[in-house]
Amino acid sequence: MKILKREPTMWRLRIETEDDLWTLSHLARPGLQLGMLGERRDQTTTGEEGGRAKSAERKKMWIRLNISSSEYQSFSELLRVHGIIEEAHFDVGLHHTHTIEVRNEVELTSTHPFSSADYELLRQAEQAAQQTNIALAMVETDEVVLFYVTSRGLKEGATWTMRGGGKRGDLKQSTGIATTFRANVIKAVNATLSDTTPLLFCGPGHARELLMNDMKESGSTRFVKSIATVMAGRAGANEMIREGLAGDLLSEYAISHETMLLDEAWKRLSTNGAVAYGQKALEKALAEGAIETFLITADLLRDGTKRIGGVTWAKWVEGLSAIGAEMVQCSTDHDAGQELVGLGGAIALLRYSM
Repeated sequence: MKILKREPTMWRLRIETEDDLWTLSHLARPGLQLGMLGERRDQTTTGEEGGRAKSAERKKMWIRLNISSSEYQSFSELLRVHGIIEEAHFDVGLHHTHTIEVRNEVELTSTHPFSSADYELLRQAEQAAQQTNIALAMVETDEVVLFYVTSRGLKEGATWTMRGGGKRGDLKQSTGIATTFRANVIKAVNATLSDTTPLLFCGPGHARELLMNDMKESGSTRFVKSIATVMAGRAGANEMIREGLAGDLLSEYAISHETMLLDEAWKRLSTNGAVAYGQKALEKALAEGAIETFLITADLLRDGTKRIGGVTWAKWVEGLSAIGAEMVQCSTDHDAGQELVGLGGAIALLRYSM
């Protein structure tokens, strides 16, 4: 995220990555206004032209909406923000939808200063812009699945599968088919990724080593590393992140931090350790000052219809700073985040068992 202008009640932002769309989808919520260049049909330009009806012209203009809702799906690579037009050359008071993509500039305004939670989310998006994109190749003998690790999620890319040979038939023929398969995968991967994108070869067995060595021998200069995992596919990719097997490469990614904290929470749950979830337990933990780290989905934090102790979650978490607790806003675009949703969307790591 590129911050072009930052004031207490107005942020002007440039969207630079798909993760920025995720961030903006949580910042742009009902009660705020979002402005950007958009198009509307000017109905005054309709009429008759040469005996045929003339359609209204589309005119580009600055359009500011009072936000009513937003829609974001990670695989779509765009964010839709719906609302009522507050500022435009015409059609004020009518419905409009802004479709926001990477490289768009938007202006987000509020009648009140932005919350500390919003500032933290924006700060993380700004920091994430400095991080290097990393790709994972989950390798099996007859299949390779490419994943992209983003600050806020794990996204699946292309899949290459070897059909025939490989597992049966003449050994020499099978070896030749496997060699050709690896060569085709390397060619496709190099065409897909930038030369500067680090690539981690992960998976059980020795297939990952063969593929990595073939890539090195092909003359590729990209950074590569082999990492052994017990599982293959998406489960193996999550294992690599959860166990911190990539070392410092992913240590600063939000997804890595969230996954390791949530994994610690699950371990404590299984041993009746210092952890709390559910509204009554969380209220008690906050009242006693026992919370050390509080994990909550960014969706739940900003859902004005959900309550805890008679107040919204956004209001409730303000009490965390008084006891020196850390709050982590979690994405649901990875498996650990989905597990948190299944537990109610919030959990706390405590300083002691209650």
